[in-house]
Amino acid sequence: KQPTVCPHQPLTVKLAHRSTLIHRSYIYILKYLNAVIMSMDVFNVASLWTFFVDAQPTEAETAVWNQVSAVLEEAHGILAELQSYNGAGQEIREAIQNPGDLALQEKAWNAVCPLVAKLKRFYEFSLRLENALRSLLEALTSPPYAPMQHLEREQALAKQFAEILHFTLSFDELKMTNPAIQNDFSYYRRTISRNRLNNQQLEAENEVNNEMANRMSLFYAEATPMLKTLSNATTKFVSENKTLPIEDTTDCLSTMACVCRVMLETPEYRCRFTNTDTMLFCMRVMVGVIILYDHVHPVGAFAKTSKIDMKGCIKVLKEQPSNSVEGLLNALRWVCMHRHTH
Repeated sequence: KQPTVCPHQPLTVKLAHRSTLIHRSYIYILKYLNAVIMSMDVFNVASLWTFFVDAQPTEAETAVWNQVSAVLEEAHGILAELQSYNGAGQEIREAIQNPGDLALQEKAWNAVCPLVAKLKRFYEFSLRLENALRSLLEALTSPPYAPMQHLEREQALAKQFAEILHFTLSFDELKMTNPAIQNDFSYYRRTISRNRLNNQQLEAENEVNNEMANRMSLFYAEATPMLKTLSNATTKFVSENKTLPIEDTTDCLSTMACVCRVMLETPEYRCRFTNTDTMLFCMRVMVGVIILYDHVHPVGAFAKTSKIDMKGCIKVLKEQPSNSVEGLLNALRWVCMHRHTH
């Protein structure tokens, strides 16, 4: 209801009344435009996801797609190996409790060495994954196309980007729940150091030398080592490509976050998920792009000016069973650089 104005009121009162009407109209227009934009986003999200799931590479995408595909094929084996990683805890405890028993020392060493070789493979795979991510970022942010145009034109590459993030979050969730990884590697390094003091060199050092061991130690010291690797790679990509507007990268990431959020929160689209694995895939991708965005954007994903609806994303996660999203929520809490600055 519009407030009434007496024709004999002072000019200042009339102007104030007119200002109030203009402000109300402005707010109404903003709300209307926002509703239109949101409906367009939902429409684009739906159409993009439809093709996204079964996307096949076009001729222009083939070179990058083949490169990344070779890395992703190895990813399944890496996850399977990590899932079955039991560690050498028993052998290490027996060796520590009986330092004078050479047989137990040798038994522990023989148990740890193949496990360290496996950990080395995981670390080296993270470097290949980093190169694959860089190739995808170059393809999905290069001019003259806008991020949404890239995601529509290069759907097969966008799908691979999502698969890398899915692998990354899956790997880190398994690593965080397996303390044997760091225990095994710490025992390996202590044994190497002790043998060096005694002027002994073991054959395993030829495979994992001191420099490699230092790099692996830094990698596994991270709570989420794969995610940290990709975050650093994305930040490095932005800093090295100074002619490329930072918005090209952040808009690509925020668009993917929007795709996942709308698919998860809209019943019409969520019903397309045939199983819980597909929903978990979508949640992992959403969290992954949020974290990358937070590392690259100057003020992060949690700022009011962020193009990612963080409240909506967190709400979607908290609506899922806690056992399936606890690791993802922890990743947002502890891996995001700007989580505690807003």
